[in-house]
Amino acid sequence: MATDPIPRFTLSGGRRHDPQVEAWLSTRPAELAVLAGGWIQRLRDCGDDVLELMHDGQATACVGEVAFAYVGIYARHVSVGFFRGAELSDPLKLLEGNGKLMRHVKLWPNSAIDAPALGRLIQRAYSAASAPAR
Repeated sequence: MATDPIPRFTLSGGRRHDPQVEAWLSTRPAELAVLAGGWIQRLRDCGDDVLELMHDGQATACVGEVAFAYVGIYARHVSVGFFRGAELSDPLKLLEGNGKLMRHVKLWPNSAIDAPALGRLIQRAYSAASAPAR
C-alpha cells in the first residue's frame, strides 16, 4: 500500500471544544475575536469528529489527530489557514501563500468575504483530512 508522498501533519491532545480556544478568543480585540469565532465555529461544524486545540498561538482544527485548518488572529486581520491548502481546488483564488503546502485566507473586519467560497475550502480541507491516507 502506498503512502502520502508528504506525511499528514498530526497533533495530539485535541478536544471537541477546547476551553483554551475560548480563553484565547477572550483575550483578543472584540472585533477580531467575533470574526475569528465565527470561522472557528464553522470548522467545528464540519463534523462530530473535529477536535481542536491551540497550536502555535492559533486555534487549530483536526480530524482525530490530522490537522486540517486553523484560525489565527493578528494585529488587524484574521486568517483562516489550511495545512494542505496548496492541494485544495480554489477556483476563486481566495488562498494566499506560496509555500510547499500551507495556504491561508486573510479576513479583515468590515470587509466583504465570499463566505460560501471560504466555506467550500473548509469543507474540502475537512474531507481530505477525513479520507484514508493514500
